[in-house]
Amino acid sequence: MRWVEMDDSVRLRTWQSGSADVDQFPVVLVHGGPGLPDYLEPVSTLIDDLTQVHRYDQRGTGGSRWSGRHTVARHVQDLGRLIDAWGHDRVVLIGHSYGTDLTSFFVRAFPERVAGVVYLCGPFLGPWRESTRITERARHSDSQQARLEELGALTARSDDEEIELLALSWFTDHADQEYAWEWALKSARTLRPINWTMNAQLNADKRSDPLEGDIERLRAALPANTAIIGGAEDPRPAASLRQLAADLGCDVTIIPGAGHHPWMERPEEFGAALRDAVSRQVHSAT
Repeated sequence: MRWVEMDDSVRLRTWQSGSADVDQFPVVLVHGGPGLPDYLEPVSTLIDDLTQVHRYDQRGTGGSRWSGRHTVARHVQDLGRLIDAWGHDRVVLIGHSYGTDLTSFFVRAFPERVAGVVYLCGPFLGPWRESTRITERARHSDSQQARLEELGALTARSDDEEIELLALSWFTDHADQEYAWEWALKSARTLRPINWTMNAQLNADKRSDPLEGDIERLRAALPANTAIIGGAEDPRPAASLRQLAADLGCDVTIIPGAGHHPWMERPEEFGAALRDAVSRQVHSAT
């Protein structure tokens, strides 16, 4: 673990694994949320024998404590300064969920810094939310849905109520309903506290300059061999990822039986797809 200071003296918590190699590009994992701390260590262990891998808590989450107005531009700037602090000119970015959005905004701003991109379960663009809500509702029982709405309406929640709210919100992300509640409850306990202010501010900022507003700009900025990996049973529609891959001219792999965290439900299939995508991009330095 290493602290990296930003231009405004905020210190971001980062981790590093694997070994640097002058003939290979390093990888930076960009976690989702927004408002969650990093949770991508299990993903890093799948690829850190291939190259050096960096992770970090985005400002305002986990160990990267900060309070202020969150903007996409500020978080893009943070990522660039981290890459500088780690001593890299170019990197391969792997984003998950909201992290695919942040990755895309960074690529648009600084395409010369990005040697490769792997999108995990995102970005979801266009009219995808209604079908997602339908799938999520189908995975909730009537009592669970009522409790979720009750907790969501509270202006203040106890720790136990917050954990319950998060578990009810997140267990539908998993295809394997035998373990879904166990996984969601563990995440709810370990990823707290959620920065809800950050979540609201960044989601609003994204809407002011939506990625889908200029797909051609994103396509032009993305490096060759960009890849998308998603789960067939993610409540967010896999069809949206397939359409995005067609629009961006990139490869897409949809893993059967996997939800929004495919490394949990289909680790072998996900690991093989990820290692293939990363290998094709980090080795392009030679």
